[in-house]
Amino acid sequence: MPLALLALAIGAFGIGTTEFVIMGLLPEVAADYGVTIPTAGFLVTGYALGVVLGAPLMTVLGTRVPRKRMLMLLMGLFIAGNVLSALAPAFGVMLAGRVVASLAHGAFFGIGSVVAAGLVAPEKKAGAIAMMFTGLTVANVVGVPLGTLVGQTAGWRLTFLVVAALGVLGLLGIARLVPELPRPEGVRIRHELAAFRNVQVLLAMAMTVLGFGGVFAAITYITPMMTNVAGFADTSVTWLLVLFGLGMVAGNLIGGRFADRALMPMLYVSLGALAVVLAVFTLTAHTKAGAAVTVVLIGALGFATVPPLQKRVLDQAAGAPTLASAVNIGAFNLGNALAAWLGGLVIAAGLGWTAPNWVGAALAASALVLALVSGALERRTAGTHPAGVGRSGGSGGPAVAAPAAGAVPAHH
Repeated sequence: MPLALLALAIGAFGIGTTEFVIMGLLPEVAADYGVTIPTAGFLVTGYALGVVLGAPLMTVLGTRVPRKRMLMLLMGLFIAGNVLSALAPAFGVMLAGRVVASLAHGAFFGIGSVVAAGLVAPEKKAGAIAMMFTGLTVANVVGVPLGTLVGQTAGWRLTFLVVAALGVLGLLGIARLVPELPRPEGVRIRHELAAFRNVQVLLAMAMTVLGFGGVFAAITYITPMMTNVAGFADTSVTWLLVLFGLGMVAGNLIGGRFADRALMPMLYVSLGALAVVLAVFTLTAHTKAGAAVTVVLIGALGFATVPPLQKRVLDQAAGAPTLASAVNIGAFNLGNALAAWLGGLVIAAGLGWTAPNWVGAALAASALVLALVSGALERRTAGTHPAGVGRSGGSGGPAVAAPAAGAVPAHH
């Protein structure tokens, strides 16, 4: 394994930690700035919207800069954003720091996956990309719970300084270990934009927004829900986040395994089950054991949709996957932003700490409806294009395009 992959994995670990750790620290941050928890939820929404804008923007800008230098610039942006968050004297400044850090997110995974694939032999490309993305899934099992624990015991500002230090480690690793790579050929924007005229690409992205949004509606407000409703101590939230992370890893592996074999059936089952589990969470959140089991299931079912949805976009935009794939990373985060905002609205309206679970169930059920529509359209057009759909994006597919945030591309 090239050591350069380790440097990329460290960067991915830092990015994964900063994205998700805020959910465990919302009460501390809200109390420190004197804002409500739904207002503090904007720290999730703001980050997610930054990824939505940053993923395509930085990917296009990155076509004019050598890839190694671009990765170093992105890590610099990430470090600056986390330092700003850690030192922010006011809530608005912290929100700005979150947005600055988020601009690096999508492009780092997009360009990083291209670099990772270029470091190894063709038959090992998927494994190399998976190695980089291991950093992101491990962040959810190790980085987020540890960051939450540090934030609750030594102050949330220290958590963001530690994340910034991880960014420095990643930057130094990239500078030292990643070889100089030739300047990439410019993305032909007109050619790439053509993919968005395909209704199946748009349907897949809408499924991404709604399906993944379902997960985030519940998980954004997991800390107040578990402490105020289930009766967990503040420190127990760390272990609940570990359970969520383990569920994510398992779901990723299962989704990756079935994405090639039975993509649409996998989506039907995972989205349908996710909607049911989120609805049931309004009941199970009242007991500790029930809440713990449900959190694992939400992580597993939510992330079981990630590899099939990303592959769906790659398949349907096979001719021009780079921008479509970066935009799909944005779509995952648009779902996060939408869900965090809607979840905050129902809490602020006085509907209770479990109300976001109903929001999540409705979003996941909507994604299931779109999946059924997409499958029906595909069957209808199968007669005219017998070999057109269900085809992989070729040898350059997943290697060129960025896997979804949180996704470990399956390697078979």
